[in-house]
Amino acid sequence: MSTPLIELKHIRKSYGGGDSPQVDVLRGVDLSIHAGEFVAIVGASGSGKSTLMNILGCLDRPTAGDYLFAGENVAHLDSDALAWLRREAFGFVFQGYHLIPSASAQENVEMPAIYAGISAAERHARARALLTRLGLADRTGNRPHQLSGGQQQRVSIARALMNGGHIILADEPTGALDSHSGAEVMRLLDELASQGHVVILITHDRDVAARANRIIEIRDGLIISDSADSPRHRPASADSATLQAVDLRQRLAEGAEHNGAWKAELLDAVQAAWRVMWINRFRTALTLLGIIIGVASVVV
Repeated sequence: MSTPLIELKHIRKSYGGGDSPQVDVLRGVDLSIHAGEFVAIVGASGSGKSTLMNILGCLDRPTAGDYLFAGENVAHLDSDALAWLRREAFGFVFQGYHLIPSASAQENVEMPAIYAGISAAERHARARALLTRLGLADRTGNRPHQLSGGQQQRVSIARALMNGGHIILADEPTGALDSHSGAEVMRLLDELASQGHVVILITHDRDVAARANRIIEIRDGLIISDSADSPRHRPASADSATLQAVDLRQRLAEGAEHNGAWKAELLDAVQAAWRVMWINRFRTALTLLGIIIGVASVVV
């Protein structure tokens, strides 16, 4: 079989130690995920599934074991290479949305592309296209508090797809939604999986997990069942639209960095600061008045 996109070998994760008691969260996890798979990782609260997601998404490092991404040992990557990997390969969808309150839906979707150094015109066009694709064409200028929970989750999915989102890591994406909105979000994840994206769904709800083609159950930091060998499991797609490990490994070796990203980041920081001050105009005016009075008092 082709090289897995993700391969975990004897992964362990512990917290504490020294003066505090050591807690073993993952206790030797072995897992392989190929291109084109829709995987659900299920388990009760405290089973280690969120910790596993953080390691899969390169948000955390294992205490022991090997994590091979496209055949490359993640432990050998420095912080810049890890940031590039998260930016280019992964898209994150969280239960709490994690949208910027003061930014519009389009600005939230554009955020990952700013750090990729993509030009403003291209960012705007791509964000509008994604929001239109997800049924939010008339909500691009709305801020998160002006959107329903389902709409906010669709914005977070669009953000996850902004830089490609070849691998979607969804942590309880329907946990804070009503049944109708949750069904819409799951339908979107089904569509993404059918289009060649790897979708890794973290959930405790077995009805939600049943939508996946492969179900992995984790308990007390160990994988106790994996439906990869069952007839229901769909083989990895060989479609050209699917991200293949060999392609990503080549891009990793080349270190596909964009020049000028710092300029876009600086401009976005200035725009974000101005946006927050404008939204809170009265507070800004009072703060400036206090500064003026303080400086004047010192001068006098």
